[in-house]
Amino acid sequence: MPTLVILRHGQSTWNAENRFTGWTDVDLTASGEEEARVAGRLMAAEPGIEFDSVHTSVLTRAVRTANLALDEMGRSYLPVRRHWRLNERHYGALQGFNKRETADEYGADQVKIWRRSYDSPPEPVGLEDARHPVNDPRYRDVPQSVLPATECLADVVRRLMPYWEDVIAPELIADRTVLVVAHGNSLRALVKELESISDADIVGLDIPTGFPRVYDLDARLGVMGARYLGDPEAAKQAAEAVALQADR
Repeated sequence: MPTLVILRHGQSTWNAENRFTGWTDVDLTASGEEEARVAGRLMAAEPGIEFDSVHTSVLTRAVRTANLALDEMGRSYLPVRRHWRLNERHYGALQGFNKRETADEYGADQVKIWRRSYDSPPEPVGLEDARHPVNDPRYRDVPQSVLPATECLADVVRRLMPYWEDVIAPELIADRTVLVVAHGNSLRALVKELESISDADIVGLDIPTGFPRVYDLDARLGVMGARYLGDPEAAKQAAEAVALQADR
């Protein structure tokens, strides 16, 4: 039976500062590093999970979370593929701004729309803006036409699913156990498709940092069961903390 495990990266420096991060490349905090190690220990202790491959975004906080977790599992030798399609949602002109201060300026309702709605992106950045990925050398081989200047969750679904369908899904169909280490919104996009969550209901889904989520799949990759590893109450509280970020 195919098994998929998803893991949101540990706390980043901009998570700690309550800033819109998006495609900005920031590192983990010391707490985020420990979250990654704990996640590794949880996965190592889970019976029946023996990973065959790992996929991450190209952003440091996801890459380092994967590396730290694999080290903790004693599986640093596993093949890892990194791809920009697993990146966090691009927050456009909001990137770098404090969420609480943005809510004070524009109103909590507007910020909630920007953060949580399915199809309402923030204002885009221009090509000359350092926050546009065209100015980052890691995307030099990616056509400019597919690099986002801003995104809503629907955009993340559209750019993530080709990688799922072309790369990850074939591994799972081949009965492999796969770990995907990514971000709150790229994982929300994946969970939406996996669990057939409606456009309206996805607004209420939050992915906690550092808690592996295990999916037991059937031969056609239908979800037979899903669960977080570790303390369920702690995972719930961590997800609730994500939802309250703009209110801090």
